[in-house]
Amino acid sequence: MGVHEEKKHNLAIIIISIVIPLAVAALFSIRIEGIERLWFLPPIYSTMNGLTAILLVAALIAIKNGHQQIHQRLMKVCIIFSVTFLVLYIAYHTTSDSTPYGGEGFIQYVYYFILVSHIILSIGLIPMVLLTYDKTLYNNFKAHKKLARYTFPIWLYVAVTGVVIYIMISPYYPV
Repeated sequence: MGVHEEKKHNLAIIIISIVIPLAVAALFSIRIEGIERLWFLPPIYSTMNGLTAILLVAALIAIKNGHQQIHQRLMKVCIIFSVTFLVLYIAYHTTSDSTPYGGEGFIQYVYYFILVSHIILSIGLIPMVLLTYDKTLYNNFKAHKKLARYTFPIWLYVAVTGVVIYIMISPYYPV
């Protein structure tokens, strides 16, 4: 792939990185009438986050041990799991109102800190994952490795905190 194609990829990454957060924010105000609340989705998409975290660590171990193909396959699965999470998350929130957190006192501050940091980092993670993956398409493994040093811990934090957020808010979901 040449420089022209790389510029097209970069433009696509920028567009995707802007459109996804804006679309998700807009979808919070949309409710699909006539469809029953998809109450069963939060534990499923939380599981997707948990599996992503596990596979990210497994992929890191694989590449540290020189198993490039295993690393590549695991990372592709992580991307698929993250996209699946996003689709399920959107499906849930277009059929359900957001659940307010019911905890009180210090734990409420902990919850909101985790939630806000999770949201902010997940927005920034979109271009990071896409750019890190894109470098592999050009066999630019030096740039990939440099980006991955930042992308990996943020992605892992977002995946793990997604599970923590679910655990903390699950008692407050409507029955």
